[in-house]
Amino acid sequence: MTALPSVLDHIDTECDAAISRLFGLLRIKSISTDPAYKADCREAAEWLVNDLNSIGFKASIRDTKGHPMVVAHHDGPAEAPHVLFYGHYDVQPVDPLELWTHDPFDPAVRESEDGHQIITGRGASDDKGQLMTFVEACRAYKAVDGTLPCKVTIFFEGEEESGSPSMQAFLEANAEELRADFALVCDTSQRDATTPAICVAMRGLVEEEVTIHAANRDLHSGIYGGAAANPIRVLAKILADMHDEDGRVTVPAFYDGVEETPSQILHSWEVLGETAESFLGPIGLSVPSGEKNRSILELVWARPTAEFNGFSGGYTGKGFKTVIPAQAFARVSFRLVHKQDPAKIRAAFRKFVEERLPEDCRVEFEQYDGSPAVQLPYDAPFLAAARSALADEWAKAPIMRAVGGSIPVVGDFKTHLGMDSLLVGFALSDDRIHSPNEKYNVASFHKGQRSWARILDALARK
Repeated sequence: MTALPSVLDHIDTECDAAISRLFGLLRIKSISTDPAYKADCREAAEWLVNDLNSIGFKASIRDTKGHPMVVAHHDGPAEAPHVLFYGHYDVQPVDPLELWTHDPFDPAVRESEDGHQIITGRGASDDKGQLMTFVEACRAYKAVDGTLPCKVTIFFEGEEESGSPSMQAFLEANAEELRADFALVCDTSQRDATTPAICVAMRGLVEEEVTIHAANRDLHSGIYGGAAANPIRVLAKILADMHDEDGRVTVPAFYDGVEETPSQILHSWEVLGETAESFLGPIGLSVPSGEKNRSILELVWARPTAEFNGFSGGYTGKGFKTVIPAQAFARVSFRLVHKQDPAKIRAAFRKFVEERLPEDCRVEFEQYDGSPAVQLPYDAPFLAAARSALADEWAKAPIMRAVGGSIPVVGDFKTHLGMDSLLVGFALSDDRIHSPNEKYNVASFHKGQRSWARILDALARK
C-alpha cells in the first residue's frame, strides 16, 4: 500500500515549518559571482549538507576550484528507479539594492498586490525555493514511512549563476557516483499559477562570427565604386541567401536530424490559445518571420533557426563618409533541435559562405559556443509517470513545453553521464528572478512539494 496519502497530509501540516526552514537557507548570501561571498557560498553548502543528513541522507561537501558541490545519497527499493535530483544553491547579485522594497536576505511571507501569499528574498524562486520543494517531499516520506520510494542521489551546485565553470570536470571525475537512471531538474517554470508544465526539449546553439575581406584598405566610393568588390554587399547577399521565401534555412543538410513534433503535442500547444498577435503584439510586431504554416509556439519551441545578431562594416559614425570598406562582419547564431549536430551545422555554414565568395574576397570565421539540443523521448516511461502525477495534483494535464534557450547542466548530464533529464519546475513568470524583489508564491512552494511526492510515488510504481 502506498504511503502517498499520508505523505501529502504531512506536507500540508508542515507547510509553515517548511517555509521556516527555507528562510534559513534564504538568509545566506550565497552570491557565486562575487569573490567577497565565497564564505557565504560555503555556508549555504554546509547548511544543505546538515539538513540532508538530518533526514537520513549521506551528504557531504565536495570541493572544487570554485564553490563546493553538495552530493547526497539515500537508498531505495531495489526494483524502483534511481534518480539524480539537481538544483543550485547560489544566487544572483542583488544590485541595484535601492530598487528592493525590503532586505533581499531577510525573507518573509508577504501579500502581493494581487492578494497572493508570497515568499520574498533573493533565491526564493531561483533556485533555493525550488530545490527545497524536493527536499521537503523527501522529508515528508521519511517522517511518514521511514524511507523513500526511489533510490535518490541529490546534487546541488554552487556556481550555476556564474557559468558552472567547475561542472564538466566534476561530472567527469565523479561520473560513476552520480550516474542514475535519469535526472530530475527543478529550475524551470509552470505554464501559469494553476497549470503545471514539463519541459521536454531545449534548443541547442551554434554561434559564428564571419568577416569578409576585400581590398587592402578602405576605398573612396567615387574613385573605386563599380569596380572594387564591396564586402558589405557580398556579405549581405550571402546572408540573404540563407532563407528562402517560405522562411526555411537554405544551408545544405541543415534539417538533417530534425523530426516533426508529434501531432498530439502540437494539439496540446494549440489549445493554449497563443497566437501571433498575442505573442508578437507586446513587442510591436504581428507577422511571424519563420517557416510558414507553423504555429507560433512550434516556431519558438520546436523548430531550428538561423538568426543574424550583428552586422557591421564601413563608416558607422555620425554624418556621412563615402567609403567602400575593406571588410564587413556579421554574427550568426543557429538554434538547434532534435538530432542536429552542432559541428556539422558549423561546417555546412562555412562551406555555404565560402561557395558564394567572389574571387577577390576572402573570409575569416571565429567560433563561439556550440551545444546540441536536448530532447526527451515523448514515449519515455518516466515522462508518462510524471505527467500522470502532476495531473493528479493540479487537476489538469501538464503542458509539455519546450524552451528556446538552454539549461547547460541538462546537456552536461547527457554528455558526461548518458542521462536524460525530467525538467519540472514551479516558478512563475512574474517571480522576478535575477531582478530586485524576487519572490516565490507560497502556493507554488507548497504544491511543488506535493507534486514531487506524487512524482516519486509514480516513478516507483511505473
